[in-house]
Amino acid sequence: MPNRIVQVCSTAFLAVAIMMSPASQGIAQSPKPAVSASGVIATKSAYDVAETVARLKKDIAGKGIVFFQEIDQAALAGKAGIELKPSTLLIFGNPPLGTQFITAEPQAGLDWPVRMLVYRDAADQVWVAYSDFAWIAKRHGITNRDAQFGMASQVAASIASSVAPH
Repeated sequence: MPNRIVQVCSTAFLAVAIMMSPASQGIAQSPKPAVSASGVIATKSAYDVAETVARLKKDIAGKGIVFFQEIDQAALAGKAGIELKPSTLLIFGNPPLGTQFITAEPQAGLDWPVRMLVYRDAADQVWVAYSDFAWIAKRHGITNRDAQFGMASQVAASIASSVAPH
């Protein structure tokens, strides 16, 4: 019974977050991004890396999602004497939702909390990349959390769309 309560509460929380997002308030969305063979979704940003990171963090906070960490991968590479174009990893999540995946399959903890990578490519285009949740479900053989994976997909797409070109 307590697990069912957690499921209902987390689903309701995320539904409210989606309803409050710009995408659900009539603002144009970009088309659904394609998923690579490795399960990665990448969308272009309209901003530089620093502004993209700031806007993503603001959107995450605005949705009431827990922000865990920001890792400046380029700075870490620089400390190791390696040149790397700007690359920042954001780690965030909703523990009541994320733990549902882990209770379905403990190894799913490898993919939770959610990670979004903001990076600048060789053509100086800024991208936001994250793992496709359907791909994660398949990877871990989780077949009994479709609604939760769907909700996570919608929230991640909404967050990424907050920096998409309009």
